[in-house]
Amino acid sequence: MRVLRCLLLALLLAGPAFAVQPDEVLDDPALESRARDISQDLRCPICQGENIDESNAAISRDLRLYVRERLVAGDSDREVIAAVTDRFGEFVLFDPPATGANLILWFAGPVMALLGLLLAWRFVRQRPAVAGPPELSDEERARLNRIMQGDGD
Repeated sequence: MRVLRCLLLALLLAGPAFAVQPDEVLDDPALESRARDISQDLRCPICQGENIDESNAAISRDLRLYVRERLVAGDSDREVIAAVTDRFGEFVLFDPPATGANLILWFAGPVMALLGLLLAWRFVRQRPAVAGPPELSDEERARLNRIMQGDGD
């Protein structure tokens, strides 16, 4: 039973390794390396959290084949990425360029963090000062001394 669990765990972890099928691999190792590098930067339109090199989705297989076709045709890495982006939009890029409407996404995180820090700073500054404990009266002090000396009430 334990061996079966280990085997299943190994197969689950090796899932992305089975994504690129042997019939997809190019004969030229340099082109295949470029294809794998490009595939690491392209997001699977279905899985969204995986790149097309790791995804088992049919659309990812089509994209991997398309990338390899473009490389065999002589396109540069930039031209391949531009062709894929033209077909599927900037959504397929894990690292979209910081231009146009994407600037909002690039700056939204830091701006929100600064606003949060500013609000926290204002909240802390406007909070009323915490008063210390009230002073003991002479009677309370005498009673406390008696208690401390063991005389009790």
